[in-house]
Amino acid sequence: MCSSGFSSSSTAEEVTQGIHGDGLTAIVTGTTHGIGIETARVLALRGVHVIMAVRNVVAAKAVKEAILKEIHTAKVDVKELDLSSMASVRKFASEFTSSSLPLNILINNAGITATPFSLSKDNIELQFATNHLGHFLLTHLLLDTMKKTANVSKREGRIVNVSSDGHQYTYPEGIRFDKINDESSFQLWHAYGQSKLANILHAKELARRFKEDRVDITANSLHPGAIITNIYKPEISGAVPTDLINMLGNYAMKSIQQGAATTCYVALHPQVKGISGEYFSDNNVAKASSLAKDTDLAKKLWDFSMKIIYQNTHEAL
Repeated sequence: MCSSGFSSSSTAEEVTQGIHGDGLTAIVTGTTHGIGIETARVLALRGVHVIMAVRNVVAAKAVKEAILKEIHTAKVDVKELDLSSMASVRKFASEFTSSSLPLNILINNAGITATPFSLSKDNIELQFATNHLGHFLLTHLLLDTMKKTANVSKREGRIVNVSSDGHQYTYPEGIRFDKINDESSFQLWHAYGQSKLANILHAKELARRFKEDRVDITANSLHPGAIITNIYKPEISGAVPTDLINMLGNYAMKSIQQGAATTCYVALHPQVKGISGEYFSDNNVAKASSLAKDTDLAKKLWDFSMKIIYQNTHEAL
């Protein structure tokens, strides 16, 4: 793909200028702060029916009201979703499927950053559970709806995983399949990097499967940029490691409007049609780490994730 003509300074509104999203439906996770809010707002501005999938429904309703106040024609709904709970993910997906709404775009945006060691409701390390497994299960449960929508509408479906260049800061082996819950060797920033690497590998394996099955859906991942509100939150436990700051320091700090741009570009822009399995940054295809390009690791993560959600299904019955 040639240069898009956009850059790190482009905003979400700029990269979607003139694009009509009327008739499209998108689910966006994590739309109560930062780039999630801006992604929902700009998609709504372009005519997309946005489903805000959130843990904090009260906060999301306030965001919805603000969007409707600005964009009177906006179509925005709020639905509860706690990605750290597989039961919550299943409930959300079941209710969405029952609504008979189409689904053209799925933006897996929500995430937590460098939290101290803890286990999810399903007894899985919290960052891996929230940032990867919750989205993996959500995507899995919504795939039939996306395939049906692409088939009926004759419009390409798009899955967008919001990752981070922090994926390079994972553990040396990439994904610690046998030590996901090992508290003794847990390192919060490496655990974050591991979960962000998983986002890229998930999109890569989805893209491979879609191509193999000739499904008209693409799957890509992206780095939104170093956004001051996301990276340097005072409540994040543990100082950000110097080498991680240096790595992210290669990028100019972005505003939220710039930070949401790559997500909106990959989700809506005609230039991205047919492009799948790629990693984007600054509204262009970018280079991910060697681990992020490892197709065997992507397949292993897929099998590992499927096994966990399959076990969870049977435990829930």
